Amino acid sequence: MKRYLILGLVVLAACGETKKETDTNPDKLSTNLVSNPHTASGLDTVAAGMKPVMVFTDTTHSFGKIQEGEVVSHEFNFTNTGKTPLVISSASGSCGCTVPEYPKDPILPNQSASLKVTFNSAGKSGHQEKSVTLTTNTIEGRRMLYIQAEVEKNEQ
Repeated sequence: MKRYLILGLVVLAACGETKKETDTNPDKLSTNLVSNPHTASGLDTVAAGMKPVMVFTDTTHSFGKIQEGEVVSHEFNFTNTGKTPLVISSASGSCGCTVPEYPKDPILPNQSASLKVTFNSAGKSGHQEKSVTLTTNTIEGRRMLYIQAEVEKNEQ
């Protein structure tokens, strides 16, 4: 009997409401802003047609040859060609050397914006390829951006 009581308490504790990531991280937007057009019976094409669409001028940028320790940045420009506001809820680099800065406010239909990616080549050498993953309220949900550089070692 004691075993069942302990198991019951564990289950009740596990079912309790937990803190959402947005409660502790002010940079993350609530998922309540995201509408999902996928249903059990397939894609709701009407709802899908109302989603924002993120169109980039480029999704890959090469910095070319840079010196080890150099910090370089590139702005990826995009436009929301959809019918509803575009929300970027998060952006993360593939490593600590790649830092994205993204708009926190919704991007209205037909409005353009940019996302800045900074790469710190300290401690790097040779060919480098890094990525940034965006989480958005578009139909795809995630979008990838890429940067690359040839880091030449300092001869000091």
